[in-house]
Amino acid sequence: MDRDSPVCVAGATGYVGGRLVPLLLERGLRVRAVARSAAKARQRPWGAHERLEIAEADLSDPVAVRAALAGCAAVFHLVHSMRPGCADYAAADRAVARNVADAARQGGVGRIVYLGGMVPAEGPVSGHLRSRAEVGEILAAGPVPVTVLRAAQILGSGSASFEIVRYLAERLPVMLTPRWVRTETQPIAVRDVLEYLAGCLDHPETAGHVYDIGGPDVLTYRRLFEIYAEEAGLGRRFILPVPLLTPRLSAHWVGLVTPVPAALARPLIAGLSSRVVCANQDIRKIVPVSPTPVRAAIRAALDRVRQQAAPTCWSDAGHARAPEWLTCGDAPYAGGTVLEYAAVAATDAAPEAVWAAVESIGGERGWYHADWLWRLRGLLDGFCGGVGLRRGRRDPRALRVDDALDFWRVLDVRREARAWRLALAAEMRLPGEALLEFLVRPEGAGARLDVRARFLPRGLAGLAYWQATRPFHAYVFPGLARGVVRRAGGRVLAAGAARQGAAEGPGGTSGGSGDGA
Repeated sequence: MDRDSPVCVAGATGYVGGRLVPLLLERGLRVRAVARSAAKARQRPWGAHERLEIAEADLSDPVAVRAALAGCAAVFHLVHSMRPGCADYAAADRAVARNVADAARQGGVGRIVYLGGMVPAEGPVSGHLRSRAEVGEILAAGPVPVTVLRAAQILGSGSASFEIVRYLAERLPVMLTPRWVRTETQPIAVRDVLEYLAGCLDHPETAGHVYDIGGPDVLTYRRLFEIYAEEAGLGRRFILPVPLLTPRLSAHWVGLVTPVPAALARPLIAGLSSRVVCANQDIRKIVPVSPTPVRAAIRAALDRVRQQAAPTCWSDAGHARAPEWLTCGDAPYAGGTVLEYAAVAATDAAPEAVWAAVESIGGERGWYHADWLWRLRGLLDGFCGGVGLRRGRRDPRALRVDDALDFWRVLDVRREARAWRLALAAEMRLPGEALLEFLVRPEGAGARLDVRARFLPRGLAGLAYWQATRPFHAYVFPGLARGVVRRAGGRVLAAGAARQGAAEGPGGTSGGSGDGA
């Protein structure tokens, strides 16, 4: 392989890509990280590496893909459209695969390495696994040689498979499970996945082949739960298979108990009824990887979780786009009336302390005020198939652009000399678009905190939703502002609702009433 040309990682800020990029950099390679948000990639620990290039591209855009892949020696295709909000992820993945195959051909790419899902040797194939196989076939149909690696469950801190096992085992001493709990699988540790991916670059003979990758253990999902419980120091888990739990019901149950929303859990669970065990492990003869046993993989993942040091998480996949009404500058009537509620609090605490409290909000720490209402809203969202509150946050103290924060996504986080700003875009199920903004500014010997919620309703349902929640706004947001100040160790000098009603423009103030502080 030409080491003077960059290696492209498509999906560089996702779960696997976010771990593969630093590994390739450690091995002395030039890397071009492709992500929908360049800001998101720059805020990764490896975002300023001297051998790193960042290419911002939506892979559904053929022109952007061609520019991102041009001149690369190899491309790792680690992109998956299966996420809440994508109605037909299979169609989206097929379109992306065609774009990548065409761009690789036109850009002179030497080879493609694709990480897909293991397809069962017999029996029905779920829509999710069928889609993964289709992507590999589309990539391989082009003239650029393709290596396809197929994995079952990936076990590592923050992986969707690990989080489902973790939360079900920890929260349910007695589990009523579908019959798939008796199905055999061959999971693989995320560290082994990374070694196989990177190792393919050193072995050109892997080009043009399909390999199954898995750990040394073939076991049932029941045994997987039992091993987790043993490693986590939990008591015995009673697992009772019942025939009546369909994949749809199971997905809703997983969405209520774990951080993984039902929309994402459903296609994953649909594939659990099929036995996925490596049929072709020839890769072990080529790429020297010492397979990690399931028990060791779970132990390593738990260590990362306890240290709050997971480098990536399944929820990293996602991109918060600023709503058009926030940036376009049109009059409010152009796209509909933007409704707003704002609260303020003045304090004697230092601005830095107030900002630290703002940046550590959510997750295990909660929302500083009326936590029961936040939990109730998250429960309702999860019940409706949304993400709920259970995703938590990646880091307990710091936030980055595009981080998941409970049922929000970080749209903007700025730490400047005279002002600090955190903007969150809602990912909960809503009849409209919602933003929550925190602004911290020095004021006198202390600081001023502004908390502003904005909502663009969609139709009559959106207007009805806003009107129904207005009484809660008057309780939640002023209390939230006071709670942040208390968390910062300061006194609340003045607080209250600053305004409520219709905003004057995308970044403007409101003409509504309120008691300024």
